Amino acid sequence: MHRRDFIKVGTASTLGILTADAAASGILDLEDAMRTSHNEAPLLKSLKFGMIGQGNTILDKFMLIKACGFDGVEMDAPGDWSIDEVLEAKSEAEIEIPGVVLSTHWQKPFNHPDQRVRSEAKQALEKAITACKQVGGTTVLVVPAVVNEDMSYQSAYELSRKEIGEMVPLAEESGVSIAFENVWNNFLLSPLEAAQYVDSFESAHVGWYFDIGNIVNYGYPAHWIDTLGNRIMKLDVKEFSRKKRNDEGLWKGFSVKIGDGDVGWAAVNDALRRIDYKGWASAEVGGGGKERLIEISQRMDRVFSL
Repeated sequence: MHRRDFIKVGTASTLGILTADAAASGILDLEDAMRTSHNEAPLLKSLKFGMIGQGNTILDKFMLIKACGFDGVEMDAPGDWSIDEVLEAKSEAEIEIPGVVLSTHWQKPFNHPDQRVRSEAKQALEKAITACKQVGGTTVLVVPAVVNEDMSYQSAYELSRKEIGEMVPLAEESGVSIAFENVWNNFLLSPLEAAQYVDSFESAHVGWYFDIGNIVNYGYPAHWIDTLGNRIMKLDVKEFSRKKRNDEGLWKGFSVKIGDGDVGWAAVNDALRRIDYKGWASAEVGGGGKERLIEISQRMDRVFSL
């Protein structure tokens, strides 16, 4: 069965809003946004909850992002939010929660040399899978392992496969998939290896959460998309500039807005079409208030239309 058959993207249309000039001017308010016409976006757009820098309650924040053109939002889990409050806000704002992000994978990696820490990592993943199912999501974004001076590459591969593998039956039972993300964790550094790692779990509920911008420092996003194919369950969206990296330092490569770096969005879109990807794309960049979120939403529309 096709992995994406397990992803319930639902039906949602993007709230078409605002010209780029008007958004930049700061003269628009939520009522202006909500009065504008609806336009269908190439993909369903979401963002990370921590990017929403305006609103006092979860409902306020969900209403804001809906008006800014987003179809969904991803929460961290385990987190300090209430399932009931999130479900109520989701219903009232008519927003989706396509998935959650495991909040412990850096502090408690699945390849930690201490079995106690690895057990705590699995407990956290269990909570995240449960929370994801409760809010109607379909994926838990997981950093599978961390390689550093004290944790070797080989042990990262072996231990993470063992520990995460023990969680796969829960994922299959719940209908929530475990989706690995490519991050700068010194692990799974080629698309061929990433594909092999996913396939080693032999489950349609294990796949990839492809971060488009994270690859640019050492590869080409379109190449990864072609190789990973239908293993890709969702997309994270950010930008990266090799020139800024070279001139100002490694992390400065991320200090460009979506569409202004070296991702190569036309090639990315061609690759997404080749694998027939029609799922979620989630912004993972610096957030803010209304104007900033509108800009992110519009930039996402722009790059995915190339």
